[in-house]
Amino acid sequence: MKEQILAIVVSALEEINRTRKNKIDCSDPMDLALYGSGGVFDSMQLVNFLVLVEQKIDDEMSQAISLTSEKAVSMRVSPFASVRRLIDFIADELSEAKTEAA
Repeated sequence: MKEQILAIVVSALEEINRTRKNKIDCSDPMDLALYGSGGVFDSMQLVNFLVLVEQKIDDEMSQAISLTSEKAVSMRVSPFASVRRLIDFIADELSEAKTEAA
């Protein structure tokens, strides 16, 4: 599942790159800093990116999740710090959604 999530996240980054002057280097996406110190997004750009990822997850995996939930923003270690942390968070959210649906 994490490989599929990575593909979705990279697809979202590439889509954002099409309209961005300063391109995001997607050659080693797992350790890419998304937000915070050294991150590629400011707060508004991060929100737009997360909405795009949510849409792609819904389209490609038929799962609706919220990446900007209270749970996400209140975590001690931000799931938005890097692609690796975001993927772990998304995988957890998808697992919880499947458990709740069962």
